[in-house]
Amino acid sequence: MKAVVVYESLWGNTAKIAQAIAEGLGAGTLALSTAQATPEALAGVDLIVAGAPVIAFNLTSDATRPSPQSLPSTAPKPDLSHPMMRTWLESLPAGSGRSAAFETRVRGPFGHSVKTISAALEAAGYATMAPPASFIVTGKYGILRDGEVDRAREWGAALARALP
Repeated sequence: MKAVVVYESLWGNTAKIAQAIAEGLGAGTLALSTAQATPEALAGVDLIVAGAPVIAFNLTSDATRPSPQSLPSTAPKPDLSHPMMRTWLESLPAGSGRSAAFETRVRGPFGHSVKTISAALEAAGYATMAPPASFIVTGKYGILRDGEVDRAREWGAALARALP
């Protein structure tokens, strides 16, 4: 089985969760930013696990992706070196296989990005194999809540056990 975990991460939280999920999925599973997850890197993939932070109640967009100029001077600077998950999903080549979605977000009813991610993966031919997962950050820019990295690793292991 070839699996990849693809992520958009602005402050490093989603990248940490993606890496933990990849570890849970098992040896050989890569965690790739949306810049690294090229069609060549996805060739022959059986499982795509994709995730992003919730910003303005959904996936980031041109209107909602934070820029250093839009943030308070005391805020950490976002990593804008990779494409938005929304853009990556729009360019995802058709394939077949399975998928799962995850997000990082603050606790509470503040929107979801997993519905958008799941729908786009399904539209590209990757059937959803598990309910999506949300991992909680403790503030607007993070840090991850205690135990979330371990929970992500366990979720990845559960995905691996659910595969044929």
